[in-house]
Order: sequence, then structure tokens, then C-alpha cells
Amino acid sequence: MPRTVAIQMDPIERIDIGGDSTFALALEAQARGHSLLYYGPRDLTFRDGEVTARCRPLTVRDTRGDHFTLGEASTVRLASADVVLMRQDPPFDMAYITATHILERIHPKTLVVNDPFHVRNAPEKLFVTAFKELMPPTLITSDREEIKRFRAKHRDIILKPLYGNGGAGVFRVKTDDENLGAMLEMFTLFFREPIIVQRYVPEVRQGDKRILLVDGEFSGAINRVPAEGEARSNMHVGGRPEATELSARDLEICKTIGPELKARGLIFAGIDVIGGYLTEINVTSPTGIREVKRFGGPDVAALVWDAIDQCLAAAR
Repeated sequence: MPRTVAIQMDPIERIDIGGDSTFALALEAQARGHSLLYYGPRDLTFRDGEVTARCRPLTVRDTRGDHFTLGEASTVRLASADVVLMRQDPPFDMAYITATHILERIHPKTLVVNDPFHVRNAPEKLFVTAFKELMPPTLITSDREEIKRFRAKHRDIILKPLYGNGGAGVFRVKTDDENLGAMLEMFTLFFREPIIVQRYVPEVRQGDKRILLVDGEFSGAINRVPAEGEARSNMHVGGRPEATELSARDLEICKTIGPELKARGLIFAGIDVIGGYLTEINVTSPTGIREVKRFGGPDVAALVWDAIDQCLAAAR
């Protein structure tokens, strides 16, 4: 059945279509005969109980340099759409949280993917703490003495901004590194939130697995190998994607968290696993769809739309 799909995303002219999961979802929706509407988070409006957005009709093509066409803008009642994809990238800041509150006004009558209430309550680096037994040793604090004690115990550590993304602001601090104090000063200067500190997992040199789950079920994976001289494996900073297979531990992690994702209406999620440890659960704007397919894995975009169709059918 043709549907109207509104996509809330970052500027479409700036995306890299070779690795953009939102673009993959748009291509699949269009292939199924759905009508696409495009708007950005700043185009969203709440007035007198009604949610609208300044939208433009969207057509997409898998052609670099000519991947989209936009029609004339108009104000659209988002309750008139069948599906809204909330797909702008973090940072997970107050603007992002406000967007979840606004979209919650139309969900689930209009299906918002992922469920905005549970997106708001599942920031990547905090939601993962619900599964302590799956994680490496982890500390979340602004207390410098606590961080120093954690480092003294684990020696080789990773510092991350609590609400960052794409590997930005991630530092490895080895036992003999004299820059910890300066790094903590920098974090205090740029971030009001606590810092997340984890024991360094050396297996990251063999890769950081991005595992995709659709409606709580394993749906595909890639391995991301850090560039030489780099502690981060994110593809934004030079990580190399490669084909991978899941270990028994990886499957155990998926089996443990999958039912929790499904129960929360988090239809599309991406988890990060390093050396058998779960480090993040990404539910805001997961990536990896195109890379999984490129390396011979499933068409995850099709699986996401199958799950969306099942949700819509169940609602009817």
C-alpha cells in the first residue's frame, strides 16, 4: 500500500550517499511506491496542539552528485503522514530532546520511527548501562578524583563526551600519558555533562563490530577497523569497514538486548561490540545499512520497511 513518509533529517545535499542509512531507507521507501516528504528539525512546529513541518516533496536517486530532487515547500500536518522517520544525527542535546517531545504528540497514530519517547530515554551511552554484565568497566562522572582512581585501577582508558557521536572528542589515555588533567579541563570547558570513561579494550585493533538489529532481531553486521595510529574505529575518522561474522558472544548480546529494543518500539538500532563487550546502543540515527549490503549482507533497509509495515498492519 503506498504511504506518505516524512523524513526528518540533516541537509540532504551534504550526505555521503555511499554510507548514509537514511538515504538507503528513502530509496527503499520510494521503491515500494511511498511518497517522500523532506524536512529538517528546524522546520518542525507545534501550534495549538497540532504538529506541522515545512516539507518539500523528495525524490531520490542512487547517483553521486545527482542523488535528490526537492519540490516546492509547503506546511504539512504531520498527523496526515503514515510514517515519520526521525533520522537527524546527534548531538543528543536539548534541541534533539525537544523534537522527541513534539513528535510524541502524533505517535503512534502516525508511526514515528524510532518511538520518540523511548529515543529520549535511551541515549546511546546511558541506555547501554542497563546491561552492565555485557559492558567493559565503565564510569560516568564529573568527579576528577573518581576518574583518577578509575585510571589507576585500569591504567589504559578511553574518555568520551556523554552525548557525542561519530567518534568526536574520544581520547585514549595510556598509563604514562601526562595529559589527563588537560583533557579533563577541556571536557569541563566544552561540556556541561559528566564524562564517560571506559577501560580500553585492546581488541579494538581487530575491529569494532557494528551490529544492526531490526525489531529486536539481528539483521546484519560489519567490522570497522581503526586506521593506523588511530584509537577510534568510526568511519567518519578513517575506520575501514570489512565483512564480519558474529561470535557466540555477539549472538548472546543480541539475544539479551533484542527483546528490550522491541518492547520499546526501537525498530532500528545499531550496537557496537569490541572484543565481546557492548559499548554503545545507537537508536537515534543508526548507520551501517549500506556497508552491510556492500559486503554481501542482508538488505537491512528492506527489513526495516518490512517491520514498519508489520507495525502499521498491527495498528489497523
